[in-house]
Amino acid sequence: MTETATPASGHGAVRPDRVRRRMPVRRRVPVRTPHQAAQAGGGRLGGPFAALPWALPAFAFVGVLLVYPFLRSVYGSFFEDNGFTSRFTGLDNYARLADDPIFGRSLLNTLMWVAGTLLLPVLAGLLLAVATHRMRFGGIVQLIIVLPFAISSTATAVLWNFMLTSDGTVNQVLRGIGLDGWTQTWLLEWPQNTLSMIVASTWQATGLNVVLFTIGLRAIPRETVEAAALDGASGWRMFRHITLPQLRAVTVVVVGMAIVNSLKAFDMIWILTKGGPSRSSETLALSMYREAFRLFHVGYGSAIALVLTVIVVASSWMYLRRQMPGTDTDSGADTGTVKG
Repeated sequence: MTETATPASGHGAVRPDRVRRRMPVRRRVPVRTPHQAAQAGGGRLGGPFAALPWALPAFAFVGVLLVYPFLRSVYGSFFEDNGFTSRFTGLDNYARLADDPIFGRSLLNTLMWVAGTLLLPVLAGLLLAVATHRMRFGGIVQLIIVLPFAISSTATAVLWNFMLTSDGTVNQVLRGIGLDGWTQTWLLEWPQNTLSMIVASTWQATGLNVVLFTIGLRAIPRETVEAAALDGASGWRMFRHITLPQLRAVTVVVVGMAIVNSLKAFDMIWILTKGGPSRSSETLALSMYREAFRLFHVGYGSAIALVLTVIVVASSWMYLRRQMPGTDTDSGADTGTVKG
């Protein structure tokens, strides 16, 4: 207890020697391990189930929007369904895929989209990011390159349709400079219609890749670059042995996104050609949409959707398995030594 000093009569001051200060008391804070905390909350919704009420809405959305449609498509692929009546046919829809030339062309176009998306936007994004990284006005150049990415795919398709028609901008420019022999019906013949749309998609997608690769370049430690420069690395050697290995993590993301986006390419193809002429430029996503929602072959469209899902999941899994650390493959190049 602390004694209260009474003031001296006639004076308002308190003598310091009459005041006894309270000494601080050290209190021991109880500490519980996570196991003890889980046992203490066992009477309530605690322990490993404490977060379950918060996760239930997310589980519900995933179940309604992803799991149920997928299972319903798998189930519907075993039926001949026109939207009004259905009849169980087993694996007939999958057998029909093997004999359908339109499905074979769609699969070939999808593979062309995958190859074109990997070669053009990824490679162009990497080269442009490296070229403008230390440029004096590199930020302005990158901004110009990124601007097409801000445009929707629909607007991009409308713009390129204006350019690629038979009397469009591209042919008019070729005629204006005396290259009449180079004019083409860019969207009316296969395979140049598919290749033209891949170029249009590259014009839009390169900007995002430039942004991602630029972020990766800025994350490279300056000490690593300076040490390589002292060892005599410059130009191609610097890029091959220092820059490229350091960009591996970003490259995994960029290539993975390019694979998935190319496999589900739809909107630009639909606006530019609607899969024509004679369904020659369709991809698997477009074939699935036409069969299920235009021709009302719901069972056959579900079979195409399941094949596309298997291709997307399998290709993504195989790619990530080879690229992610901890696999049997080499986890990365040695960036500490510059080879001569």
